[in-house]
Amino acid sequence: MRRTLFTAEHEEFRQHCRGFFEKEIAPHAEEWEQTGMATRDAWRKAGDAGVLLWQAPEEHGGQGIVDFRYNYVVAEEFVASGSVGLGLSLLNDIMAPYLTELANEEQQRRWLPAAVAGESVWAIGMTEPGAGSDVKAIRTTAVRDGDDYVVNGSKTFITNGVLATHVLVVAKTEPSAGHRGVSLLVVEDGMPGFSRGRKLEKVGQLAQDTGELFFDDVRVPARNLVGEENRGFYHLMANLPQERLGVATLAVASMRRAVEVTIDYVREREVFGQPLGALQNTRFELADCATQVQAATAFVDAAVAAHCAGELTAEDAAGLKQWTSDVQWNVTDRCVQLFGGYGYMREYEINRLWRDARVQRVYAGSNEVMKEIVGRSLGLETSTRNR
Repeated sequence: MRRTLFTAEHEEFRQHCRGFFEKEIAPHAEEWEQTGMATRDAWRKAGDAGVLLWQAPEEHGGQGIVDFRYNYVVAEEFVASGSVGLGLSLLNDIMAPYLTELANEEQQRRWLPAAVAGESVWAIGMTEPGAGSDVKAIRTTAVRDGDDYVVNGSKTFITNGVLATHVLVVAKTEPSAGHRGVSLLVVEDGMPGFSRGRKLEKVGQLAQDTGELFFDDVRVPARNLVGEENRGFYHLMANLPQERLGVATLAVASMRRAVEVTIDYVREREVFGQPLGALQNTRFELADCATQVQAATAFVDAAVAAHCAGELTAEDAAGLKQWTSDVQWNVTDRCVQLFGGYGYMREYEINRLWRDARVQRVYAGSNEVMKEIVGRSLGLETSTRNR
């Protein structure tokens, strides 16, 4: 089915991304899976290649292009090339609005040039040991003291947590106000009291560094407040639809890649004296998987178009994230089955795609929370007695 979402400029960018990923990132997949992280040098190369924060204004090193179709292209080509490790979606999909829209001009001058160049690595410190999808439950505090905020607390499951030079920390500046007392502060590497815990050992996404962060009386200059004080919850909520859309782009790219590598495998693998792909069950399984990929692609393409037009709602993004990540898991798991015992071996890419798929149903809000968001929009809580 012909896709109409992308222009010639997007396709030119696609070829550029594929060439960069195949040359500089994909060859390190096994190495980075063993070490548990990519390298700072890889981030700098990504900056040189122009695949970081193109949304930034030209005067701060970017290209001033705000068009999520480019984000989609990066996600597709990153996965299609077999690349791992770089948290590009975190920077380009999640962090970008905070840095290019919420950050003031002075902050952009300080932070953007290094981020665009890959000289700095960014993370967002939201999840805590006792607070995941429920942002209102965070316990990290930031108390104003003169020209500083004093930050105390901890974060966990932080993508880029080990390599990060800058962390956008979600903290309570008015604890008694609940979600109305949340603010966003940038904690920078080297600030006294800021430390890192373990590099967490995960089931999947082994090449992506994920860590624990600790804040012990960290004095953060008030000029590092992003957005408005006590409005952090609303800033987060405004940007969550794009984050969830980013998860969906990776979901559809990953399930497409899973089907492609499985088709290649069943053409070569022989069973009972014939190619595995010649068996009816194999054809039926892959036919169904391929159709699900097409449906998911159409769904995500439409959502990206809606987002570019400013029309993607929070409910739409939640449903999209939930459905595509569920389909991703289903398709990838069925592909692993067709590999048989080899699908359980880490040396095969299908195994990595399978392992990496599992967390998609958890982060950016668990799929159960996504269903709740969609469910609340259906008006089911209004009883007939109240009509």
